[in-house]
Amino acid sequence: MEKDKVQKGRSISKHIEETLRADIASGQIDAGERLDETKLAERFSVSRTPVREALNRLVAQGILVSNGRRGVRVTEYTREELAHMFEAMHEIEALCAGMAAKRLTLLARSSIESAQAECIKAAEANDLPGFLRANETFHLAIYRATENPFIFDLASGFRQRTGPFRAKKFSTGEDLIASARSHDEIIKHLFSTDSAAAASEMGQHMKDTFMSILAKM
Repeated sequence: MEKDKVQKGRSISKHIEETLRADIASGQIDAGERLDETKLAERFSVSRTPVREALNRLVAQGILVSNGRRGVRVTEYTREELAHMFEAMHEIEALCAGMAAKRLTLLARSSIESAQAECIKAAEANDLPGFLRANETFHLAIYRATENPFIFDLASGFRQRTGPFRAKKFSTGEDLIASARSHDEIIKHLFSTDSAAAASEMGQHMKDTFMSILAKM
């Protein structure tokens, strides 16, 4: 019985951690934003213990930073730090697209197509939160298609940290539609199994995104 309680507590804490990580990655929680344990406990209808455990793990991952008695907040970066992260992320995203093109399975193809359909749907509805979630799913599906868990972890880690900044790229419905449509070229090359073209197209997609973000900082 006691073991079951411990296991349940861990699963609740893990759920909170994964939800907050997704919210940060999709820009729904902004860089520098303070996370309040009490409010989060109310949001998830739990005690503060699993919330604290989840926050501590996110701090250990560098996604959050501790302010001592003032709690935790989402990690912020200078323009220079962000430029360095984007440079690394550019190379990793291109690598993932190239590997995915060579190793694409029917299941991976279906996941990418499904995510893109959600991107288009959200963009046309001018649904920014929905688009950000679908966009994360789209890129994660490509990482997963590499069939290399280490590369998946590395690539998704950069997306989690840069989420609040990447979300700032989108200020109009036209921005969402343009981003969603740019996925079409990536998909075309991915599905043609032309790894070099897929890597190049993804690299250009990420370069356009990063230059747009840095220009606004």
